[in-house]
Amino acid sequence: MIDYKESLKGSGMAKYYNPKNLKKDLPAGVVVFLVALPLCLGIALASGAPLFSGILSGIIGGIIVASFSGSQLSVSGPAAGLTVIVLTAITDLGSFNAFLLAIFIAGLLQIVLGVLEAGTIGNYFPNSVIIGMLAAIGIILILKQLPHAVGYDADYEGDQSFFQSDNENTLSAIGSAMSRFNMGAIIIAAVSMLILVLWPKVKKFAVVPAPLLVVAVGVLLANLFDGTSFSLLAGQMVQIPVVESLTDFKGLFVFPDFTQFANPKIWTVAVTIAIVASLETLLSLEAVDKIDPIKRVSPTNRELIAQGIGNTLAGLVGALPMTAVIVRSSANVNAGGRTKMSAIFHGIFLMLAVLLIPTLINQIPLSCLAAILLLVGYKLAKLSLFKKMWNDGKDQFIPFLVTVLAVVFTDLLMGVGIGLAVGIIFLLRTNYRNPYFYSVDQSKGDNIIRIKLAQEVSFLNKGTIQYTLTNILRDKTVIIDGTESLFIDKDVLTTIFDFEEHAHTKKIKVELVNIRQNYELPKLKDLIIKTQKENA
Repeated sequence: MIDYKESLKGSGMAKYYNPKNLKKDLPAGVVVFLVALPLCLGIALASGAPLFSGILSGIIGGIIVASFSGSQLSVSGPAAGLTVIVLTAITDLGSFNAFLLAIFIAGLLQIVLGVLEAGTIGNYFPNSVIIGMLAAIGIILILKQLPHAVGYDADYEGDQSFFQSDNENTLSAIGSAMSRFNMGAIIIAAVSMLILVLWPKVKKFAVVPAPLLVVAVGVLLANLFDGTSFSLLAGQMVQIPVVESLTDFKGLFVFPDFTQFANPKIWTVAVTIAIVASLETLLSLEAVDKIDPIKRVSPTNRELIAQGIGNTLAGLVGALPMTAVIVRSSANVNAGGRTKMSAIFHGIFLMLAVLLIPTLINQIPLSCLAAILLLVGYKLAKLSLFKKMWNDGKDQFIPFLVTVLAVVFTDLLMGVGIGLAVGIIFLLRTNYRNPYFYSVDQSKGDNIIRIKLAQEVSFLNKGTIQYTLTNILRDKTVIIDGTESLFIDKDVLTTIFDFEEHAHTKKIKVELVNIRQNYELPKLKDLIIKTQKENA
């Protein structure tokens, strides 16, 4: 971990070309590429759009959005949460070309939102809800990928909704898969899981990423099974468009119909995409910051601008709308990605796969890719996470559990909305009892900053405190004083402790005064007694 922190010190472009980082970012880019490839195709298929539009969205999200983004680990591409919107919009607007104009306008609107600093809303998602969303995504990955792992590929790759487009739901699809399995797919998935678990433990072979070996073994087994009772069907393999000439490649691009610019339906779709894509991006960004090993804080407004640039370009060349996507981002973190170069590499690999080796890519079994996603899901939804949230108290555990259940049994945005509503109830309960404020005192010199916390520091203080700590200049001494605090919210404590742990990268010395690891919500009686003593 020390080497990790040291390699990320400094500013500018140097860290992106640091050999220590590239050694991690390149293999992580391969893993994200393998995860993203079927997801891009599946989401395009479910959206009623050309398959290449999904791949192109992944390419733009990887190369363009990552280049402009301030996030180091977030990965962008076509999102499952937009499939219903896209499918309906293409039908209502009458053509994919008209829909591309709506994407173009949505991208411009996102840039405006970023300039207006609308991204600050991302600071106000409670930790319990974000962690619940991550755990729910992990559970969804496990439930959704089990059918793919046994060769039942009726549902499209990347679907995260409980109710599926094939008239089944997440649970019934597993039941159907048990009676329609393919033994060859099961063997490939089982071998893949063994490799993923055991290969990293053999240190001398660790230079070869386990997921890459999984794909190689999967292709080998699929070819060995060909012509036997274990043979895989065409639908159980990755299927990307095969480009045989420059003319074929040019024909894959589609352009917007600017003659529809005055069509009010275009603007309605554009506003819808801009809002939904921005919300999903902010949720994913907050989530990936939570699983970042060194807890970097991504600039939300810059991210909206980066997403806007990506979607503007997507509308111009025929790609699906994109967001920051937690599945790809989680795979990136789990694969050891360190900087945004891993996302850029994944975009480059997507482009090369279409141009150079489409035939080879189409030999990859979906069951071996399912194994990779199953492991990602397990890491996101470990039992220890539920135990930790339980130990953090009911004000954390209940919104967390509600979010998990709501996301699993509805979809991402609706589930987070339900969890957020429950979180707000607990938040209002906290703030009803005690008012709050905080102050920054620089009276003891330019190099000493004193932050004196109030009696009650709620989650609503998180955004302001995080902004203050993030923007403290180098070579300062920061004293965070909690002497007067009867209660400090868990989210704020996490922000403070993360700042204390990583402040040395900016040569900042941190002193915490009377700040405990946990606080119980103070009773009204205790507040009255304290107030009477202060007024005596």
